[in-house]
Amino acid sequence: MEQNHLAISGIGENILSGILAEMGDITRFDDVKEIQKLSGLGLVACSSGKHKGETKISHRGRKRLRYWLFQAAKSAVAHAKEFKELHVYYTTRKVNPLKKMQSLIVIACKILRVIYTILTKGTTYDPNKMLGDIVRTNQELTQVA
Repeated sequence: MEQNHLAISGIGENILSGILAEMGDITRFDDVKEIQKLSGLGLVACSSGKHKGETKISHRGRKRLRYWLFQAAKSAVAHAKEFKELHVYYTTRKVNPLKKMQSLIVIACKILRVIYTILTKGTTYDPNKMLGDIVRTNQELTQVA
């Protein structure tokens, strides 16, 4: 089971060991949202009264875990075809396109969910299954191909 998470393309052993060291024992978490909150990547709304502000990440939690997840996202986008495709999709979609940094944060959370699933369920990494989460229209599919 330990070799399954090393199969995530674009993420090296150093980055992965940093993430796993900062997370600690995976069995103490009931849900991946708890780890996301621990890393400070949880979303918070900056609003007050009638003012509706932006939604940002909280930055509360372990900054080194957030650092390692961000490094994993940068490395995965640079070296793995499936994460590069995901980054292009997030930054160029018609409805609600993300900025580059926002896209990297979303990909970091995606990597965290993949690692959590691999460690808890003992599955192997499948890039097609990871990309299957994205709901695309037929027009977007023809642009990607």
